[in-house]
Amino acid sequence: MRILEGNRAATLVKKIEQRGPAALATVEKQVHRIVDDVRKNGDRALRRYAEKWDGLGPKQQLRVPQAEIEQAWRTVSEEFRQALQVAATNIRQYCEAQKPEAWRRSFTPGVEVGHLVRPLESAGCYVPGGRYPLPSTLLMTVIPAQVAGVERICVVSPRPAQETLAAAAFLGVREFYRIGGAQAIAALAYGTKSVPPVTKIVGPGNLYVTAAKKLVAFDCSIDFLAGPTEVVIVSDTGNPSFIASDLVAQAEHDPESSAIFITTSKRLAAQVAKEATTASAENKIAKTSLRTNGAILIAHSPGEAMEWVNRIASEHVTVSEDYLPGVRNAGSIFVGDYSAQAAGDYASGPNHVLPTGGAARFRGGLGVQDFLKTISVQQLTRAGLEKIAPAIVTLAEAEGLKAHAESIRARCARA
Repeated sequence: MRILEGNRAATLVKKIEQRGPAALATVEKQVHRIVDDVRKNGDRALRRYAEKWDGLGPKQQLRVPQAEIEQAWRTVSEEFRQALQVAATNIRQYCEAQKPEAWRRSFTPGVEVGHLVRPLESAGCYVPGGRYPLPSTLLMTVIPAQVAGVERICVVSPRPAQETLAAAAFLGVREFYRIGGAQAIAALAYGTKSVPPVTKIVGPGNLYVTAAKKLVAFDCSIDFLAGPTEVVIVSDTGNPSFIASDLVAQAEHDPESSAIFITTSKRLAAQVAKEATTASAENKIAKTSLRTNGAILIAHSPGEAMEWVNRIASEHVTVSEDYLPGVRNAGSIFVGDYSAQAAGDYASGPNHVLPTGGAARFRGGLGVQDFLKTISVQQLTRAGLEKIAPAIVTLAEAEGLKAHAESIRARCARA
């Protein structure tokens, strides 16, 4: 990994800060054609793409039979089943604690206001099935939807691994389609004869998936546009082996992954660079990622280090305890030497579907709140309405909306 300081470090931070969610322009035209084709031709187009790219056999159904899902659970090892149970328990408990509550209060006598919390009617969970099948993503997308109370939850995944199907069986998923890419997003957004449309699409995917989510976002709700994995670690006294292991772990996701270590210690910088080189030696993807998108930045002060952290707004951010109060922008925060980022990827509880491309400036990771909507509610007595009527009438007339004002006068007029 290259070590940068001074102007070179500041220049790299500025470049990273200005990144977008993903390099979507290269695939947008093709994605547009695929989405339009599925929207217009339904199952016929969807099946053609699934057979071409998703490994769907000519005699296979788009929807995975329930018997096949249940058989996957019996096929996987007992060790894997137990691991699913540990991870799912922690994720579910975290989501339960995260769930917002309805409330109603009276701030003005006779005027009661509040909000109701209602689940979305349906959700489509995209689970990648490419270089690495990710049953953990099925847990991370389905469980918060279940905790929210979403009535219909379906999963789409190309070439689903037995472990992914087993995770679906464990969670009681009854609607699973062997489709992926832009065609799967189009089917979820607009529906086909075989795949009913959903209210919201969540989950990470490749460039085609991300571009398709962007395209359908005004017709079907999405979580966010997720790009390559990102990690920023900031420490002055941490364990160099632990730091390097997290950098390599996230770098192995994709050759385009970004891995940044920020420190004020030149000695620690050199140690981490050496450890990262050793740890990634046998991992071709991580080695490429660290070489092209990895860097160690030496800050002049802790203040400058935290300024860089917040400007980068990374998906994963690891800090020592003393740096935690200064973190404003991060998808998920890991505190201290033993808070390995892989713990968050699998089993500690918080979600691993996280914002990338600087989106951590305005939102955190996927959660139960993404499957809920809050609906405002208000109830006024006559006395309560009369108390605020003058303000309402004045504002309505100032805007030229006379009927609004009259609707208030009609209720407040004495018989």
